[in-house]
Amino acid sequence: MAKKKAAKKAAKSVATKSRTVAKKAPAKAVSARTAPAKAASAKTVAAKAGKYVYQFGRKTDGNGGMKPLLGGKGANLAEMCRIGLPVPPGFTITTEVCTYYYDNKRTYPAALKAQMQAGITAIEQQTGKKFGDLKNPLLVSVRSGARDSMPGMMDTILNLGLNDQTVEALSKKTGNERFAWDCYRRFVQMYGDVVLGVQKRPDEDHEPFEMVIHALKHERYHEDIEDTKLSVQDLQELVVRFKALVKERVGKNFPASPWDQLMGAVGAVFGSWMNDRAIVYRRKYNIPTEWGTAVNVQAMVYGNTGERSGSGVAFTRNPANGVKEFYGEFLINAQGEDVVAGVRTPEPVAELKKQMPKAYAELERIRQTLEKHFKDVQDFEFTIEDDSVYMLQTRNGKRTAMAALKFSIDMFREKLIDWKTAVMRNPADQLEQLLAPVFDTTELAKVKAIATGLPAGPGAASGQIYLNAERAVTAAEKGEQVLLVRVETSPEDLRGMIAAEGILTARGGVSSHAALVARQMGKVCVCGAAAVEVDYQGRKVTVGDQTFKEGDWMSIDGTAGKVYAGRVKTAPSEIVAGLIEGDEAARKTEKFRNFQQLMKWCSDASRMSVRTNADTPEQTGNAIAFGAVGIGLCRTEHMFFEGDRIDAMREMILAESLEERKAALAKLLPYQRDDFAGIFRALKGYPATIRFLDPPLHEFLPHTEDQQKDLARKIGVKVERIKSRVEGLHEFNPMLGFRGCRLGIGYPEISEMQARAVFEAAALVQKEGIKVRPEIMIPLVGFRKELDLQLEVVHKAARDVQAEQKVKLNYMVGTMIEVPRGALTADEIAQSAEFFSFGTNDLTQTGLGMSRDDSGSFLPQYSELEIVKKNPFATIDGSGVGQLVDIAVTKGRQTRPDIKLGICGEHGGDPDSIRFFEKVGLDYVSCSPYRVPVARLAAAQAALAKA
Repeated sequence: MAKKKAAKKAAKSVATKSRTVAKKAPAKAVSARTAPAKAASAKTVAAKAGKYVYQFGRKTDGNGGMKPLLGGKGANLAEMCRIGLPVPPGFTITTEVCTYYYDNKRTYPAALKAQMQAGITAIEQQTGKKFGDLKNPLLVSVRSGARDSMPGMMDTILNLGLNDQTVEALSKKTGNERFAWDCYRRFVQMYGDVVLGVQKRPDEDHEPFEMVIHALKHERYHEDIEDTKLSVQDLQELVVRFKALVKERVGKNFPASPWDQLMGAVGAVFGSWMNDRAIVYRRKYNIPTEWGTAVNVQAMVYGNTGERSGSGVAFTRNPANGVKEFYGEFLINAQGEDVVAGVRTPEPVAELKKQMPKAYAELERIRQTLEKHFKDVQDFEFTIEDDSVYMLQTRNGKRTAMAALKFSIDMFREKLIDWKTAVMRNPADQLEQLLAPVFDTTELAKVKAIATGLPAGPGAASGQIYLNAERAVTAAEKGEQVLLVRVETSPEDLRGMIAAEGILTARGGVSSHAALVARQMGKVCVCGAAAVEVDYQGRKVTVGDQTFKEGDWMSIDGTAGKVYAGRVKTAPSEIVAGLIEGDEAARKTEKFRNFQQLMKWCSDASRMSVRTNADTPEQTGNAIAFGAVGIGLCRTEHMFFEGDRIDAMREMILAESLEERKAALAKLLPYQRDDFAGIFRALKGYPATIRFLDPPLHEFLPHTEDQQKDLARKIGVKVERIKSRVEGLHEFNPMLGFRGCRLGIGYPEISEMQARAVFEAAALVQKEGIKVRPEIMIPLVGFRKELDLQLEVVHKAARDVQAEQKVKLNYMVGTMIEVPRGALTADEIAQSAEFFSFGTNDLTQTGLGMSRDDSGSFLPQYSELEIVKKNPFATIDGSGVGQLVDIAVTKGRQTRPDIKLGICGEHGGDPDSIRFFEKVGLDYVSCSPYRVPVARLAAAQAALAKA
């Protein structure tokens, strides 16, 4: 059965039969080559000049540096023409028109139609065909082309220009009646779906055109035969039934005029910029809505004329593992959407060498040309028409983190790129994939694979299976590990793919929608596991004699392409094993060596250093192994929850006198001292920023009656006393209440104990011959006087310990800037503070007036409405909260030029936020241990981009 919504899948288009297509001779440039630096202004220039259509072919108006105006596809089509590759002629309608379309109630600039007519005339002159002609008709494809690649998210129409008359003309001209009618039925199906909106209704499980094909096959053949087995009469009957379906659903006849078809298709492509899947995709990958999409109109060339034709998708290197090999798939006698539709199983592109050696040799030449010119791995689409190769698209290939790392190192060694470019080629937000667990080899030896597919997204994933995107999202929101299992995925599954740990499909190849999207997202993925039978209606999966219902566990190995029943235990990746566990075998692997080379380059490139948020020696040691150069945040309150020490903490809170409180704190001091000593040893001389007690005291007390009774028995007090204290500490807004430095001011003995623990530990470790550099951080300071009062306590403790231990300690005292007043009065506070560390979690809450814990009830809607572009608790709100940071940096340095400035909130591990922190001039960022490599890469890239 034909793949549902083929036009909406990966927009794998093919183009029209023509021997006169612009081939290997470089196209004539009619406009000066635009430098990439000037490309951003291309839209403005075009708007002023009123030029909305850019031709490519013999006459090529654009070039590869014009992506903002021509979109990625249009710019690269022009660039391929310029370097002499065989590209069917066409034209690009600019992104300016998309902007105009939405700004003017979905209408077009007055000059557009005439420019499009000129574009069609140019195609006619190059192909020798005429649009709508009854002897030699020109057919075109209409495809989207955003600035950043959005595979499969927007709409495509192929074979446009066919009607009841031109189909007969095409049949006579080519002498191939089946080919002509196959093109026609494809066109009616695509156009009916994409332009006229004949799509699945809420109460329907299958696409309506699909059901028409299914019915005809079973009427005439009693089974689901391949589409290539349909006869001319079958295809003619499908066209009749498709048109009847259109009339039934939309109440009007299918358009016959090629120009009406073209204008409808252009409008549908622009309209698809705002479809749900495109919006979800843009939100995930931070693509601005205002960029818009271009539309590419291109002469068709045909891969479905017979056994000497075909279509394919290929990569110049393997995008899953990075190996330098010609990688991709093709289908004989097929149009482009067939390759990704899963209707037929594609063959590896290497097989072309046997079946079409001449075409393969041409593709190999093109592969080498593309890499040499673009200096990056290319993902390209091609059509072979009667042994002649035509290029329909090229773009920088989506890749896994593993492949990105290998590409960058290999291309540096091949002298295609320099080391700085190699650093930039590794997406920082994907680097964590390299640290993801793999299946434990010991456990794998105990289990047997139940199915094998294509390794499309490396890594290991176990999850509870769900067969549709909506239920997968719901399950993930409940905290379940989800494995999305589909016959094949389509763009409508995007939300479920985002929610899933891994993706398993029964059909589809390495260039299918599932594979393409999984690689970009870094999802574990196995495609084309033919033994997996998916029953959507029964909500179950059958593999051999085993049946799995929704909610059952399955496991997939996206590196080996294996599928396992149940849950398989995982083990650390080679990088984690090598760095953290000292595994010698892991350290000898290519992945480990490449990772170490990348991190060395990051150290060479970075201006900002990277510290870690760590509260234990183990966390500290892990972070140091990953390349952290100190602790940016040690949360001392976390230490109070271990073992029995929480009881001493509670005794302190329940104390009714200063003496009782000091007695309880005396029990806590040895614990804190030992913790700090362990951390100082693990740091091996690197600095440690230690935040004094921050949370409100009620967080340490039990709140249920049973817990309160248990504590009363344990510490020998009446339960009523505990209840009374809990009630007394109750606050209506604890985040803005009695916490941070306010606790230290109200109970200076708490700060005194913590300071003494730090300095006694420092003295102890320093005597062991290890350099110690404690940095004491007073939290939640908004007034200089708050800091000054705490400084007195800290400096006195330092003097006392130094005198007692007969040592000289090198320490600093600073503050955490996490309330707006602290930022706005940073010049005053810097008179006392030796460093600032921005607590951007609370600074975001106080700056925006949003509770992080409660924002989930409205932030998703804010994101959909584009009130906020990104979650401000994940990526710094640069124009709002960021201004507070910038003000504090400027004012702090005015007072104290050598003040040390860092950030220790969750934003410290976010690549977009790190770019902002580089811009404002912070000295370091701090993040959780396993985010340290990400932060190091992002810091290096930010410095290189700024240079």
